[in-house]
Amino acid sequence: MTHTDLQLELQDDIAIVRLTRASKRNALSDALILALRNTFENLPSSVRAAVIDGEGPHFCAGLDLSELQERDAGQGLIHSRMWHAALDLVQHGPVPVIAALHGAVVGGGLELASACHIRVADSTTFYALPEGSRGIFVGGGGSVRIPKLIGAARMTDMMLTGRVYNAEEGERAGFAQYLVAEGAAFDKAVELARRVATNAPLTNYALMHALPRIAEQPADHGFFTEALMAGIAQSAPDAKERVRAFLEGKANKVQKN
Repeated sequence: MTHTDLQLELQDDIAIVRLTRASKRNALSDALILALRNTFENLPSSVRAAVIDGEGPHFCAGLDLSELQERDAGQGLIHSRMWHAALDLVQHGPVPVIAALHGAVVGGGLELASACHIRVADSTTFYALPEGSRGIFVGGGGSVRIPKLIGAARMTDMMLTGRVYNAEEGERAGFAQYLVAEGAAFDKAVELARRVATNAPLTNYALMHALPRIAEQPADHGFFTEALMAGIAQSAPDAKERVRAFLEGKANKVQKN
């Protein structure tokens, strides 16, 4: 499947979803947001994990401001909800998603990255939320997802002051779980995706769909939801085979790196 500004490549059970607006620093147009939505809504059933990458020197420099138009409050609400629907399919779609970050991860690009489950950044990566200085507000889910990564105080500072985090600062703050050398983010993301794809599908589903919701629940609700999910996951035939293999000495034990 190929879109003008987005390319889907299948490598065995891994989907590579690449933003291909390099001349625009992969800025997110409405058409590109809809293409992302459609791509994750229609991934082949054989796909077990996905990687989102950006063509050229930048992952994504945010909203395509050339498309920014005057809207009344209702139109602005509907436009924001379109973004929410698209990025929800990244976060709560069929498979875990790893972002390969490099260069600009700015504004809407950071909102997209925050919807992924694992983020790998290379040393060229930088993060910013310039909406505050432009008289607008995040509208793609950033006010919900980004504080869960870095805290509300850091996000407030970024939007009030225009602060930019470099790759090292960003890893310490919580934007990315992995920091690699320049040019190595995509390969590391694919390596992780291949590892994730070997997990039991129901366990991956629980981590994507149940764990974030448990984290938001009161403790007693969370414990009950956890018990339900644990019971469902361990009852799957795949899980039973994996536990049996471990007990029979056919599966590797955890080793110190």
